[in-house]
Amino acid sequence: MATEISATSLFRGPDRGVSDNVVLRHDGGIITDVAEGAGPGPRSFVIPAFVNAHDHARATASSFGAVGMPLESWILRTALGSPVDPYLTAVSALARSAKAGCAAIMVHYTRPSGTMALVDEAKAVAKAASDVGIRIAFALAVRDQNPIVYGDAEPVLSGLPGGDRKTIEDLFVRAPMSPKAYIELTDAIAAAVAGPMIDVQLGPAGVQWCSKPLLEAVAENSARTGRRIHMHLLETVYQRAWADQHFSDMVRWLGDVGFLSERLTLAHCIHARPEELEMIAASGARIVTNFSSNMHLRSGLAPIAAAHRCGCAITVGVDGLALDEDDDILREMRLVQMVHGGVGFKATWTPAEMFSLAIRNGRRATGAPGSGELAAGNPADYVVVDLDRLDRDQIMPVDPMALLFARGNASLVKEVVVAGKSIVRDGICAGVDLPAVEQELRAMYRANVGKLDSFRRMWPSLSDRLSGWFEQQLTCE
Repeated sequence: MATEISATSLFRGPDRGVSDNVVLRHDGGIITDVAEGAGPGPRSFVIPAFVNAHDHARATASSFGAVGMPLESWILRTALGSPVDPYLTAVSALARSAKAGCAAIMVHYTRPSGTMALVDEAKAVAKAASDVGIRIAFALAVRDQNPIVYGDAEPVLSGLPGGDRKTIEDLFVRAPMSPKAYIELTDAIAAAVAGPMIDVQLGPAGVQWCSKPLLEAVAENSARTGRRIHMHLLETVYQRAWADQHFSDMVRWLGDVGFLSERLTLAHCIHARPEELEMIAASGARIVTNFSSNMHLRSGLAPIAAAHRCGCAITVGVDGLALDEDDDILREMRLVQMVHGGVGFKATWTPAEMFSLAIRNGRRATGAPGSGELAAGNPADYVVVDLDRLDRDQIMPVDPMALLFARGNASLVKEVVVAGKSIVRDGICAGVDLPAVEQELRAMYRANVGKLDSFRRMWPSLSDRLSGWFEQQLTCE
């Protein structure tokens, strides 16, 4: 059905800027026309819909006590937040992203619930995405080594009471999946859920967690099938130390085996060195920066301006840890702009340029079609912002894109349209009852958390042992 929306202002892109008093028309999920001549109506600013290019579609971590911890402790602590119901957990996360204005989100599925077969769990996530109306990329994360620390975990586990050791091993130690089995499982997931709104990808968790044969199998399958890859890289100082001690030519090796390519998206790269960034840039791979997550987990400040200068394709993700744990991708983009946008009079990019590249590269990372630009022939994925609230004082004409990066947040989103369908209006998700879902999830988690009392009881001791093990790696030669 043909639809049109009048816009007081509409963002055309960094080159064309903002057009005033225009009408955007779309039909069948595709933009058919953007023309002058909008009639009277509420003041609105229409912009391309956002992309959350790195996320895991999980519950909020702070509710499970995972606050202010480095990643290496945080990952273990958040076992308390394993999905109790894969569909409801995914609906909750995807609906929050949709409310914030996202048309697409990367679901790097790192912690299955264990309550059903993995293909069925992927189907549950796919149904959640369909009910919310959002595009997703889905990659089942895989690891076949180093489940507790980046190396021999015996120093951490030895000396623990037998019951405590068994608790840790039961929670985190699994028989590794073979590379062949992982590729076959990914094929099965793709056969079950892939389609115009879902891009199934390969998802190695990170080099320190994956053997060379596994990474080689992923690279070969991606090259042969064209399937995209999503992976963490060099997120923490401990991962940097592990690479320096055990895999000093890691990024070059990834390039040599064909892992680095335009099909690859790398999350974080906080501790990548200039020569490694240049290799990533030359390959056409993308880097997703996740500023708030990096701060929550004390991982460090990523060299995003330097990566951009050497030609890396940059995009932005929430990683399940936005500043206020509210999945606000707009605030996240503003933080990236504030931190990496330049020093003094020397700008890395303009806000309009940063906005456009984050969306364009985010769509490539998630497999969403088009560039995101609001132009005829592109998908009708857009956000309507309340211009009266954004430009609340209306003292003089101010570029609404400048205002968006000065004070924008998810509360200003009036409507979110994905593939021509309105999925959020006035903060309410059309396809799901988010407050009811979250209330049901809370009740499930409260009932479930008692089952892990032994893990909570032993946490202080485990945390101290983890800290000692990882800190020792920084002093090893």
